[in-house]
Amino acid sequence: MDLCNINVIRSVMESEGIKFRKEFGQNFLINRHIPEDIADNCSDREDCMILEIGPGIGCLTAELAKRYEKVVAVEIDRGLIPVLKKTLAEFDNVTVINEDIMKLDLNTLIPQLAEGREVYVCANLPYYITTPILMRLLECGVKFNSITVMVQAEVATRLTSKAGGGDYGAITAVLGYYGETRKLFTVSANCFMPAPKVNSAVIKIDLYKEPKYKPKNEKLFFGIIKAAFEQRRKTLVNAIFSKYPDFSKEELQNVLVDMGYTPTVRGETLSVEEFCALSDRLFELRAEG
Repeated sequence: MDLCNINVIRSVMESEGIKFRKEFGQNFLINRHIPEDIADNCSDREDCMILEIGPGIGCLTAELAKRYEKVVAVEIDRGLIPVLKKTLAEFDNVTVINEDIMKLDLNTLIPQLAEGREVYVCANLPYYITTPILMRLLECGVKFNSITVMVQAEVATRLTSKAGGGDYGAITAVLGYYGETRKLFTVSANCFMPAPKVNSAVIKIDLYKEPKYKPKNEKLFFGIIKAAFEQRRKTLVNAIFSKYPDFSKEELQNVLVDMGYTPTVRGETLSVEEFCALSDRLFELRAEG
């Protein structure tokens, strides 16, 4: 069954009385080379488990099932569950879970399902919920090896940008704390049904097996990053002071100058390593006070 064929997609959905649901950001792939390429890039080993988010009617799920030992697909749309039972009937290594990925207890569920296998994530993420889902995966406590996702092309540019660039933001810095993010390839809007208004891109986050950065206070580290980008037009001194008024502007400026920055430096110029060093200095300053 060619699950990227427009006529097959329509036939499968009509047979179950299913319609595209905009609230779930449903856009189904109609170019079979795309799910093949995404699946190829998920992992370099077959004996692993793939956690797929939002399988739709299963075109990517099928490609994953052909390549990897176990696939667990989490689909929020209850109406698509009977469709997936039909389209994935030939695969005995696929488990479909009808749940919201944002509400699942992944830290308990994934180890049970993985049964000792390394776990990789693969997803065609709805544009409106890309960042929340990525943060959910990064913060849930599960040691995923990598996250391969298709996102809006503009978002992909932001997620893979470097410090100092105009697209560099808080989410970029946060991803950099957990791993290395790179863009794999672009996907034209014409590859979907219904076609979205923008192109997409596939990115991969290779997660660090051991922490590369070890801030002395993780909460302060993330707080400093958030403050730095909440009001981009502000200098870093003013941005941090707005969120942490217990530090005086003079103290903040002295710390930055002592670290080699100008008093007017802005947050988007700092790398993850530099944010870590800055938060450590502020943590020490607070401890001394």
